[in-house]
Amino acid sequence: METLGSREVYANPWMTVREDPIRRADGTTGIYGVVDKPNYALVIPLDRERLRLVEQYRYPLGMRRWEFPQGTAPDRASADPLELARRELREETGLRAGSMVELGLLDVAPGMSSQRGWVYLATDLTEGFHEREHEEQDMRSAWFPRAEFEAMISRGEITDAQSIAAYTLLLLHERGRP
Repeated sequence: METLGSREVYANPWMTVREDPIRRADGTTGIYGVVDKPNYALVIPLDRERLRLVEQYRYPLGMRRWEFPQGTAPDRASADPLELARRELREETGLRAGSMVELGLLDVAPGMSSQRGWVYLATDLTEGFHEREHEEQDMRSAWFPRAEFEAMISRGEITDAQSIAAYTLLLLHERGRP
């Protein structure tokens, strides 16, 4: 596929939307709409058999959702993923991790977005005060036994694709994947 050009159609501090005219392998042309967002970090805080989740209102869905701490910000777009992960963990939960292990990389919605996310396992945790951003003022944070976390996925109470995919990376890590 060949990109023939690019035109920004919308931008704000958190994202841009662009349209790219393209030429396919068979010579036909088309257009791609792409949402560009900074890469993010997602953290799985694990204390023995407990997982720390955050709950917040997700405006596009119009509801509150439980998920692993995760995020980015325009002023951190070029930040080291590990440092971003430590910052998100501290901001959203107040936790500090003695150990952070990279579990893998996730593509959010590769058919429409360039955003990617690094997943980290945080252990050897110390409680502290959260440092939430203004947009996160309604956020809650709580520990859940792993069995309850899995039950919440089964019941449709946790639907965040990144959190579910990150948990799969954790399971593979624990099984000693190559």
